[in-house]
Amino acid sequence: MHLMIPHAGSQDPHFEAALRELELPALSRLLGLLAPLPDDVGGHAGDGDDQAPLTPHELYLARRRGIADDRPPIAAWQVRDAGQAPGDAAWALLTPVHFAVGTDGVTAMDPSTLDLTESESRAFFDALTASLFPAGEGWRGAWLSTAAWAVAHESLDGLEAASIDRVLNRGVETWMPQARRLRTLLNEMQMLLHDHPLNQARESRGLRPLNAVWISGCGRDRGTALPADLNVDERLRAPMLAGDLYAWSEAWKALDHGPVAQALRLAQDGAPLALTLSGERLARTWERRAPGGWQRLKERFAPTHVAVATALEAL
Repeated sequence: MHLMIPHAGSQDPHFEAALRELELPALSRLLGLLAPLPDDVGGHAGDGDDQAPLTPHELYLARRRGIADDRPPIAAWQVRDAGQAPGDAAWALLTPVHFAVGTDGVTAMDPSTLDLTESESRAFFDALTASLFPAGEGWRGAWLSTAAWAVAHESLDGLEAASIDRVLNRGVETWMPQARRLRTLLNEMQMLLHDHPLNQARESRGLRPLNAVWISGCGRDRGTALPADLNVDERLRAPMLAGDLYAWSEAWKALDHGPVAQALRLAQDGAPLALTLSGERLARTWERRAPGGWQRLKERFAPTHVAVATALEAL
């Protein structure tokens, strides 16, 4: 079993404070049974860069798919996961968002705050593809979910863009893509959505307008499938990106009572086990090493506990 938990830690001081007050007994005990592997994943070269375009967990999952560079084709993988064939096209992921303008800049709000219905989401996507991504100019489109769309075109191949997980509930200026092609597409989508009849209808109902679409994950489908024993538990993502300390802490407690406790039982029984925890800077993996006789006695009568806050703050 290999358990992976993204968004396990944060560089935000509010989350660091919450973590120090969080009791996770199963995780503390489990880390005491495991040994850290030497190679962390993070930044452009595993150096713990929280300003890198992709999050450490995205880079880690790419490595497990056999992709060693920092531009994995996340959009193409999502197209495949949605049951559609990405083919050899260069795909990009489109995430519908609301750009909120404030005194400190522009903040990208989570797609969930839009409360898009499936019919609305499809209507917006159809409007964009008809005007900006026509098939006659070599574009392909794929509606994946209410909060995720994809388009494909030769001009998207190899372009670098920040992950949507880097952008949500943060100032977008820091994460704007350097590639002129992507900046142009972002601007064109904003202009099309401004005062669009679909948004006029939403605003008449007191709903936020869908006034922007983030573009990321560019590339052609490549790599292998993820290992069958890898279980990625995403329940910390939504509260972390929303900045909800209470919900994040409660989700951690549920993890500690559920998958982490299960992993602890497996480790205590001597089963092969790996644990990967990922934050904003690093993804770090611990593994269970076969204990000798003395080690088994020590684990039984004098179990080691690891300070969870110390382990997670490093992420």
